This record gives sequence, structure tokens and C-alpha cells, in this order.
Amino acid sequence: MTELKGKTAVVTGASKGIGAGIARAFGAADAAVVVNYASDKAGADKVVADIVGGGGKALAVQGDMSKAADVKRLFEETAKAFGEVDVLVNNAGVYKFAPIEEITESEFHRHFDVNVLGPILATQEALKHFRASGGSIINVSSIASFTTTPTASVYSATKSALDTLTRILAAELGPRNIRVNSLNPGATATEGLESAGIAGSDFERQMVEATPLGRLGRPEDIAKVAVFLASDASSWVTGDAIMASGGQR
Repeated sequence: MTELKGKTAVVTGASKGIGAGIARAFGAADAAVVVNYASDKAGADKVVADIVGGGGKALAVQGDMSKAADVKRLFEETAKAFGEVDVLVNNAGVYKFAPIEEITESEFHRHFDVNVLGPILATQEALKHFRASGGSIINVSSIASFTTTPTASVYSATKSALDTLTRILAAELGPRNIRVNSLNPGATATEGLESAGIAGSDFERQMVEATPLGRLGRPEDIAKVAVFLASDASSWVTGDAIMASGGQR
């Protein structure tokens, strides 16, 4: 595949899960890929090795996307390695479900700092490095923005905020030929699902039952849509929330 030949993409939170799937798919589509990670260096290095082993170009860069200094360094290292940027995927995120009585200030701020402030900081910095011809920003959101799952109030609120940010930035950046879209996965089989104790649970079975295609999504399912949104094939798509959920609503 060469859908992204000649493009440079920055993927945040790409050491595992959906982010890793997107980074690998971008590499396979012939983009130069910057694999950002917060703490999982081994995972990021594995993603880079997979891309390079397939004949692609990739670089791992550590950084907490809720910290402006880290975000600035991410793009500085991208510029040194690959030059200007064509695609930003704001994928780094956190989630923890809890009843309303158990939500703490620290957990609230952790969610909003990573899931909302992070994409804002990354977008601000990316704008300094995009080509004059424009680019594509993909905000990895969730169908949680539209559903009403009990105990997911804070997480869902961050994703609703991200979808709103997408629509506004699409209008704001459109005159610069920068497209901004949300990519909203449904339940997806990732390491995060495992660590949250959801895998094999009644909750997982309920999610599968609510999905018309009858299974959890896989990172590669989401990555295929991301490649489309990053490519020139989606040049007339902006300000949209693209569902990648197997029909789950």
C-alpha cells in the first residue's frame, strides 16, 4: 500500500492498542511514522521495529501529551528526523469507569488533561509544523461520546468534548486546508481492555451482544479507517465523527 507515500504522521499514545495499530498501518501505507509513548518504551520500540522491518521509516519519542514541554519536544524531534508534518493522530488517552459517588478531583483532572488538553496542545504544536499545503488531524474519540453507559460519565464527557473540539477546529482550520475529523471506535480488543478487567467479563459479553457484527473490534479495524482519513482519498471529509464500531450504538 502506498496511500500515504511521502507523508509524515505523528501518532500519540502509539505503543499499544489502537494507537499501535494505526502507527503500523501508516507505516504499511508508506508514511514516515513518529510513535509517541508516555511510559511503555518497549512497546513503542516494538512498533518501530515492525514498521522498519517492513521497509518503512519510524521513530519512537517519549512524551506526556498533557505537558506542553513534552509536546514541543515531540514535534522538534519529528522535524529533525522527517521534516514537515502531514498527519496528526491524537490517540493518547486514559479511561477509568466509576460510579458518580467515587469520582475524585484527581481522576477528573487526569482524564481531561490527557483526553482533552493533550489534543489541544498537540494540535497547537502541529500547526507550526504542517506543510503550507495543509494536513489532516484525526482525533481518536469513542462511541462513548454518544452512548449512556453507567459509570462512564467522566470518560464519556471527555470524548464529547473532543468531538466538539473536532467540529470547531474543522471550521477554524479549514481555510488553511487542514482537515479535522473524529474517529469513534466501539468496544475494541486491546491491552487496555485486559488491564481494566473487562476481557472475559459480563460487560464484554454485553458489548459483543450490542454489536451487530457480533464481535469486538480489533486495532487493525480502526487503523484502516485512520489510513483513509489521513489519505487524500478523504480530501472532502472534515468536521465529521466517523464511527468504527461494528454497528454498536
